[in-house]
Amino acid sequence: MVFGRRRPEPEHGHDSGISIGGNNNAPNQNVVGQNISHVHQSASVQGAVDIDTVRELLASFRADVDRNEVGLANAVVLRAMADTVDTSLAAPDAQAGGLRQIAQALPALVAGTVVQQGGEALAHAIAGWLS
Repeated sequence: MVFGRRRPEPEHGHDSGISIGGNNNAPNQNVVGQNISHVHQSASVQGAVDIDTVRELLASFRADVDRNEVGLANAVVLRAMADTVDTSLAAPDAQAGGLRQIAQALPALVAGTVVQQGGEALAHAIAGWLS
């Protein structure tokens, strides 16, 4: 009879062999699991954004909304927000509060939609430009 510590057997089953390293402060994050699909990564760009970047992301977001309007329940609201951003970019000092509100509200409005990535990118760019 042998006495001592028994080595635990490795668990089998849900190991996918996929591991993406990183931490929460970098553009990469740890992802381990089975059946990973539709993985999106983003990085904060606050403080490193100019007005031209915001305008480019706004144009791209508008195009995404136009292209996917049939599947968007709130396409009218998203277009109105895009118009407000466009107007605010012309006079940013007078409209900074409105831009901040849009940057805060936009991610929730696009969550789970086909325009989520573009909307979140625009919101982050606005926040970065204002900071």
